[in-house]
Amino acid sequence: MYNDKYIALIREEMAMGIEFELKYEANAQTQDTLRCALDAAAEGKDISMETTYYDTPGGDLSARHYTLRRRLENGVSVCTVKTPAGKLGRGEWETEGDTIEAAIEPLCLLGAPKNLLLLTLNGVEAICGARFLRRCYMLETEGCTVEVAIDRGVLTGGGQELPLFEVEVELKKGSRDAAIRFAAALAEKYGLKQQRQSKFRRAWALYKGE
Repeated sequence: MYNDKYIALIREEMAMGIEFELKYEANAQTQDTLRCALDAAAEGKDISMETTYYDTPGGDLSARHYTLRRRLENGVSVCTVKTPAGKLGRGEWETEGDTIEAAIEPLCLLGAPKNLLLLTLNGVEAICGARFLRRCYMLETEGCTVEVAIDRGVLTGGGQELPLFEVEVELKKGSRDAAIRFAAALAEKYGLKQQRQSKFRRAWALYKGE
């Protein structure tokens, strides 16, 4: 039986956009092996991603662990904000928009924290980014539907680039525990090591020279 605190937490997640995904480090050879296996099991889709991350001049968003980005996905501009949501995932809202500034109010109307408007009153600036090709697969597995994404490209920041080889497992529908079990089995089979930092945090470290 679920207790009241757990039920309240689930209801809170349902009221906001909650993203739950697991990230893994990989290398080119491992990615190629995984891609061959997934191509044999499901239809894959290629998406060219070009991401720019933004913050205020005073770093107000990164200080609160907010991620504000504009991403071109096969040429379509999608603006997204992500916020902390405890250990269970992250709040995530997105909308199409030509500029990040024009997207902030619509993001808040979708449910993003209203203080985003106040924090960005004096404007935002591009601080770091990423360019990569994503090969993704939607898989039906026991207890859940997941998207497996193979990302290969670079992270950018502070005039530097860092190679990006990553595998993501994102829960789309169903049980979170089932998604964790699926991701753990995938990681064990292909020797993947969990990546605990987001793309933004790694690109931000480049920007800060860390």
